[in-house]
Amino acid sequence: MSTAVAACGVWVLVGGVTGAALGLGVGAVLWRRRGRQTAAVGQEAVDTAGAARQLPLAADLLAACIAAGAGPVIAAQAVGEALGGPVGQALARGAAEVRLGGEPADAWRSLAALPGAGVLARLLERADESGLPAAGPVARLASDARAEWARTATARARRAGVLISAPVGLCFLPAFIAVGVLPVVIGLAGGVMGGR
Repeated sequence: MSTAVAACGVWVLVGGVTGAALGLGVGAVLWRRRGRQTAAVGQEAVDTAGAARQLPLAADLLAACIAAGAGPVIAAQAVGEALGGPVGQALARGAAEVRLGGEPADAWRSLAALPGAGVLARLLERADESGLPAAGPVARLASDARAEWARTATARARRAGVLISAPVGLCFLPAFIAVGVLPVVIGLAGGVMGGR
C-alpha cells in the first residue's frame, strides 16, 4: 500500500510522463526492498523455530556420542555434520574452530546465540577446557529441552483453542438470537400488546 502511495506521490509531484516513469521506478525499488526485508525476517524466524526443534535431538546425539567414548569436540563435529540446520551448523562450526586452535569461549559463541542453546555451549566449553565428563549434563539438557518444547506446544494449543472460540461464538450468536431469543421476545411482546 505504501509503495503505491509513494509512486503516486512522485507522479503527482513531478507530473506528466516523467512523473509517471519516476513514480514507477520509485514504486519498483520500494517493492523490492520490502520483499527483501520480509524474506530476511521470515528466514530469521524459521531459523529460530528450527533451532528450538533441533536442540533436544542434538543434545541427545551429543550425549550418546560422548557416552560412547568420543570427546566433546569430536562428538560435536559428528553431530553437527549429521544434523545440519541451525544447531548442526553451529556445532560443526564451533568444533572446527576448536580443532583449529581457537578459544572454546569464542568457538561456541555461535551456538550460544541460538535460543535455548546457551547452556549446551557452556557445557561444551567447560568440557573442552577442564575435561569434565559431559554425557550426563548433556543428557539432562536434552530432557529439559524436550520438556520445554512440550510445554510450549501445549501452551500454543491452549491459546489456539481460546482464539478459535471467539469467531465460532460470533458465528453462532446471531443464529441463537434469531432462532431462540427473538421468537420469545416477539411472543412476549405480542402477549403484552394483545392483553391490553
